[in-house]
Amino acid sequence: MSRNLNTAVAVIGIDIGKNSFHLVGHDHRGAIVLRQKWSRSQVERRLANLSPCLIGMEACVGAHHLSRKLQMLGHDARLMPAKYVRPYSKGQKNDFRDTEAIAEAVQRPTMKFVATKTADQLDLQALHRVRDRLVSQRTGVINQIRAFLLERGIAVRQGLHSLRSELPGILATRTDVLSPRMLRIIEDLAGDWRRLDARIEGLSSEIETLARQDKACERLMTVPGIGPLISSAMVAAIGSGDVFSKGRDFGAWLGLVPKQISTGDRTILGKISRRGNRYLRALFVQAAWVVLVRVKCWERYGLKSWIEAAKKRLHHNVLAIALANKLARIAWAVLNKGRAFECVKAEETAS
Repeated sequence: MSRNLNTAVAVIGIDIGKNSFHLVGHDHRGAIVLRQKWSRSQVERRLANLSPCLIGMEACVGAHHLSRKLQMLGHDARLMPAKYVRPYSKGQKNDFRDTEAIAEAVQRPTMKFVATKTADQLDLQALHRVRDRLVSQRTGVINQIRAFLLERGIAVRQGLHSLRSELPGILATRTDVLSPRMLRIIEDLAGDWRRLDARIEGLSSEIETLARQDKACERLMTVPGIGPLISSAMVAAIGSGDVFSKGRDFGAWLGLVPKQISTGDRTILGKISRRGNRYLRALFVQAAWVVLVRVKCWERYGLKSWIEAAKKRLHHNVLAIALANKLARIAWAVLNKGRAFECVKAEETAS
């Protein structure tokens, strides 16, 4: 790379691929001065010889690792959600057009960026994703066992614990309707269930241990309904929460606010937007239901007056979403301000 090019490039857009990366560089006037395709092994070596500049990438697999590497080289590496880059794409789609859109988007002063995750955050996020996949597989195994039993006229009460307790007796006594082949199939599925239980339990214990050792997670666990699972998932997703300016922004990012389709003087609010981190949103909704069930704890949490007032005007499902949004805003304040939850100031903290 020539000396003139080193000094001319001010902004670079990188389109990350599996083996090859496409780069488009702009000078200070916005003109394209770099348009090349590099292999993965060339990226760090060539950018190390380039003067520090603004580098934009889409937040995708491998982006956080590359962003950390480029920041260590002195570059201002920033990650953006892919859906915010798409409007800047012009003409037909190809890799260089996508890269040009990235270079354009990273220069916008109103662009929303994704905080670069640390290696510890990615490790913790990986634990949550593996656990979530195993829970989904366990649910599939349980549903399959129920379906096979129903095909033979055997109905079991709802709930994981009911099936677990009744299944051994069914396999031992209902040989009149269960053939030897079906008994073997269900026994194999029950073995899969036990193995998944063991793996899920192991991952849950590891996540809980990590959460107990992290000060940010300990502060989050003082918030009503939040335990090791939610606190660690939140830290893995947003770190200290600096990317959000207030708790309302975090609640909107989670998709816990109404979808707005307003025009002119008409304000039209629909169902919740369901944007952002679906896994974390589901955890906060579960936390809200836990709080709603524990009626005796409302006053201790400082939420009694708010919940009782909301119950008079909201359906119970809508109330759960509203409370989940409130808990998310409180959790962001606890995480970002660096102090534990105080029930007396709960409603002030959420605003």
